[in-house]
Amino acid sequence: MSRQQQESQGVVLTGYHSNAELLPKTGPCEPSCPSAQDLESTVPSRRTGHYTVQQNQSPHHGDKSGPSTTTNSTKTTSTDPASLLNPSIVACPRFQPSSCPRHSPNSKPRPRPPCQRCNSQESLDELEMDDYWKEVENITRSGGGAGRGEGGGEGEVQEEEQQKIPEEGEQEEAWLTEAGLARLFDDSLAADQDQEEDSTVFLSTLTRSQAAAVERRVTSLQQTWLRRRNRQHVPDVRDIFRPPEKDEEPSKLKGGSENGQKDVTSAEIETELNVEVAFSEQALTYRDNNQKLNVITSPNSPDDKLPNFKLLRDKTGQTRIGDLSPLDMKKVHRLVLVEATALFDTAGIDLKAHKAVKVKTKESGLFGVPLATLLDQDQRRVPATKVPFILQRFISHIEEEGLDIEGLLRIPGAATRVKSLCQELESSFYDGVFPWQQLKQHDAASLLKLFIRELPHPLLTVEYLNAFIAVNKLPTKKQQLQALNLLVLLLPKANRDTLKALVEFFQRVIDHQAKNKMTLNNVSVVMAPNIFMFKGFRSKVTEQQEFSMATSTANIVRLLIRYQNLLWTIPKFIMTQVRQQNMESHRKLNKERAVRKLLKKITTEKPSEKAVSEESSQGFIRVQAPQFSKVSMAVQLTEELQAADVLTRFLSQESLVAVKQEELCLYEIGGNIKERCLDGETYMKDLFQLNPAAEWVIKSVQR
Repeated sequence: MSRQQQESQGVVLTGYHSNAELLPKTGPCEPSCPSAQDLESTVPSRRTGHYTVQQNQSPHHGDKSGPSTTTNSTKTTSTDPASLLNPSIVACPRFQPSSCPRHSPNSKPRPRPPCQRCNSQESLDELEMDDYWKEVENITRSGGGAGRGEGGGEGEVQEEEQQKIPEEGEQEEAWLTEAGLARLFDDSLAADQDQEEDSTVFLSTLTRSQAAAVERRVTSLQQTWLRRRNRQHVPDVRDIFRPPEKDEEPSKLKGGSENGQKDVTSAEIETELNVEVAFSEQALTYRDNNQKLNVITSPNSPDDKLPNFKLLRDKTGQTRIGDLSPLDMKKVHRLVLVEATALFDTAGIDLKAHKAVKVKTKESGLFGVPLATLLDQDQRRVPATKVPFILQRFISHIEEEGLDIEGLLRIPGAATRVKSLCQELESSFYDGVFPWQQLKQHDAASLLKLFIRELPHPLLTVEYLNAFIAVNKLPTKKQQLQALNLLVLLLPKANRDTLKALVEFFQRVIDHQAKNKMTLNNVSVVMAPNIFMFKGFRSKVTEQQEFSMATSTANIVRLLIRYQNLLWTIPKFIMTQVRQQNMESHRKLNKERAVRKLLKKITTEKPSEKAVSEESSQGFIRVQAPQFSKVSMAVQLTEELQAADVLTRFLSQESLVAVKQEELCLYEIGGNIKERCLDGETYMKDLFQLNPAAEWVIKSVQR
């Protein structure tokens, strides 16, 4: 492995001087043995060497304190599903523990050593990376805990997670299938008219770089099959894509706007994110401009600062994950997959995706249970649950005890006690009799981290884990953020919602850094191995690879936490492509209707269409509220009218409606979108001009 591959984004690691010592083999800890945190200072570390680091700021040294003590209390006996979570959590909408009441810890931490931890959140310093290796050592020493036949619970005993490297051509086939383009290589689908029309519509909306990404995979698959001397017919790439003319200028959708040009050439100076032009198109412009200027960009740049990125204002409203209908989200997934691949292609990064191999997993319980299984058993108790009860309860308990405790998430709980708590939780959590009042703060944090590690498949999924790590190879922070935005959108819903709950919690911990000494960097380096080190990980990588990945994975967690408000949004250029696909589908549908000559139906629909047209031409829209007593109301469109104003007006006229404004949403339905919950700052006149055929409906929030 070359030195350049070993270095990671951000901090430039120029050398590692190892004084590695082997850990002694230890058996099960007796009751008289010291706790895990006491062993930390006496057991020789697997890595006792030091690193040579090139950075901008001098690190400061931190301090650690022991776990606090808590008073005993009586056990809870309620088995009501809501009682599994803290009552304050249940009362808070959308699971937002930060808005719920908290209690201060009952005891004081141990006295701190006379040293300080770096408060900078702009670079990963040597001391903070030392915390990474200490966390790795704690994970190794704990032996994994429950989920390996040790933690109790019913069902199958879990086996080690395995990754399968796909065979030649298999990766391209899987990629094209996930993008909904299997027809391009599978002749058996050629006769499917609906499949063909769907692929044609999809391909017609792709940008230059997105089309190139598809073409590259089809060409690679063709070459693979030719090498196998397979005579099966494969569509020629030239029949699918028309090479662009030399003097042909891309359309507005495909990039090339002045705004987009300015955005990509200014590199790290500009902090505004342009979401109207495809990220891959911006990256192409950035690359071409740098080549003309002979600028050499490196993902290992020492500039590890995190700009204060913000989205360019979109008057048609920001679209967040959960705002769209499932049908439109399927289109989003296909487009995002192609766009993410195109973005990595511009930097010459070839992602080698792994396939998840089925492993035996527990069919019930808490630790070592697949996310989908956990949510299924929780949703039987409380429908529409998005985050597993046990994770919600860990977070709420830590926040109740107080986020000011020093070393929160960094200082481990006693390994033997954590193992015992695992077994007790497995047997008593759903019965509502687990003694939460006796659970110590650091033990709860250790259980939370153990829960993440024990998932049978990585939280970031086997399929996309390598892509998350490869984000660090992109040349600018802006491109890294854009890639993370796309990868978050690609995650399965259960993984995405769980990750969101975690990064929101991490940010609340960071908000108390003045007392708990846990900055953005501290939390990132501690949580990185818990998120990225799935079962069997360390047996599959060399020590050099593991060392190289340390700052890389910590940087990814850092970006996920810092920019979480941007990452869970759908870029406008993706929304534009979705609208184009829907419009093209409507055109085909209208042609079919015309052919069938449904004159009677067309005649009966004309008066209503005319009425709507007349009302709209006079600058009004009709807002419906079928869930409530008011059938509809006319709203005049003005330059400053926003979606939130429409809701306010509705509530002022409907005094009998006993709902809060935040529980309602104005939906855009029909036209060039299936259904979309509008951002409160959406300017209605601008959106009406974008989708004049839409209906406007007030409903309860369905997220």
